[in-house]
Amino acid sequence: MQLDSLLLQQTSLSGSSQSPRSPSTQPFLSVSVTDPAKLGNGVQSYISYRVITRTNLPEYQGPEKIVIRRYSDFIWLHDRLFEKYKGIFIPPLPEKNAVEKFRFSAEFIEMRRQALDIFVNRIALHPQLQQSEDLKTFLQVDEETMERARSQETGIFKKKPADFMQIFKDVQSKVSDAVLGKEKPVEESNPEYEKLKNYIFELEEDLAEAQKHAFRLVKRHKELGQSLSDFGKAIKLLGACEGNSLGKAFSELGSKSEMLSIKLQKEAHNLLMKFAEPLKDYVRAVQSIKATMAERATAFKHQYELAETIKLKEINLDKLMLIRSDKVGEAEIEYRELKVEGEEATKKYEMIVQLMNEEIVRFQEQKTWDVGVAFHELAKGQAQLANEIADAWRSLLPKLEACSSAQT
Repeated sequence: MQLDSLLLQQTSLSGSSQSPRSPSTQPFLSVSVTDPAKLGNGVQSYISYRVITRTNLPEYQGPEKIVIRRYSDFIWLHDRLFEKYKGIFIPPLPEKNAVEKFRFSAEFIEMRRQALDIFVNRIALHPQLQQSEDLKTFLQVDEETMERARSQETGIFKKKPADFMQIFKDVQSKVSDAVLGKEKPVEESNPEYEKLKNYIFELEEDLAEAQKHAFRLVKRHKELGQSLSDFGKAIKLLGACEGNSLGKAFSELGSKSEMLSIKLQKEAHNLLMKFAEPLKDYVRAVQSIKATMAERATAFKHQYELAETIKLKEINLDKLMLIRSDKVGEAEIEYRELKVEGEEATKKYEMIVQLMNEEIVRFQEQKTWDVGVAFHELAKGQAQLANEIADAWRSLLPKLEACSSAQT
């Protein structure tokens, strides 16, 4: 989906009729990820991007700021938000391509640039995430400061981007067990939440299937375009051998085939960027939701186990008080501390539940819009292509019929 469509929808959801990119008295924050450039050599090479921020928010350094960022910087931002904003669906990042020969292809670079643009704008337009200090750091500091921020991470966040992506995949592989309650004996029992979990798992499966066939459709257009190009060249050579009206008709037929080949290749690219990639983005988005569900399952389990432990500590404290044990004081301190910890754990779990309830509404609204736009782009592109193909072949009919009549 085009970024303009995303921004338009986000503006609609916020109730504003003013575009985030236009001058306005309303607060706005928009970001453009542009101008990908290859830097370095060999295995050390990477792609950098110009990240342009436009805003009228007073906490930012002026109306426009331009910084250079690389993929690992986007991962840093994603990781920080995922760690700090439990219960919020952190927008997904595009995968790190492990196939070296495709890593610097023009098509792959553009797909990643578009995905990174959508990623950071979803954060910038989110009511909670847009206030993140980490987002401000990402959008404003120079490259040296950004590199220091990455290098100062500890624990899991100190790992390299490739390591983190593997960790994220490992987390994803455990999500099903955590979310579906296979980690016995503690699991959340809530009919509405069970319904949501089933919906999310079915949605992921259906989106993945649609995405798979979307990429097949892209491949088919590319292959047909190449076949038409090859056919056009062969027919033009055949026409050159004839040297008469038939040869001229063949030559024009070859030229039309080559022209249609270009249109098919162009439509294949449009299909990829405006249909297949948006579907793939939503597969990633569902995986982000599942990661949040795993966090919710962990929070529920933690507060439940603390509640059970507090009950046992309370029973033990009562016994000690009955026998007037000299351990009562120590037990009381331990009980109070544990109770405070339990209350904090319960608050954390309830906050995650509240945020998830808000997030799923936002997700549904955005998904309805984005997927609708993607399918509209598919239908529009296919209709235009079909008309152009029909017009091209139709324009040849009189000349080919004339050649056929002349022969008879």
